[in-house]
Amino acid sequence: MTPEGYSLQAMIVAAERTPKVRRADVKSGDRLLVKTRNSVYTIAVGQGGFCTVSGGWFDRRGKSPMRTTVAGCTWGGSIIKVDLMAAIGLCIEFGNRLITTEARRIILIRRETLN
Repeated sequence: MTPEGYSLQAMIVAAERTPKVRRADVKSGDRLLVKTRNSVYTIAVGQGGFCTVSGGWFDRRGKSPMRTTVAGCTWGGSIIKVDLMAAIGLCIEFGNRLITTEARRIILIRRETLN
């Protein structure tokens, strides 16, 4: 869980300290590469809150690329930080209800560097 314990306040404090990508920090055309405990995901940020996601579960199920949303990040339970796209130590929850394992590494690639 977190070094501070299991309270909601402790989890919020821990989430504020961890490396993360906030929803407000990304724009259409940006990409996130996220290595989780079990997989690697590519999240291409689109218009209107939608993303195109490949890798991990989506590849294993033959659903890549899938257009969906990022609901936010969780600790694996029902508490969700909706302002986050990805955060180290937290799980990403997608709009199709898929919850990844904990993120281990996040790389944000800006649209400008892709052209």
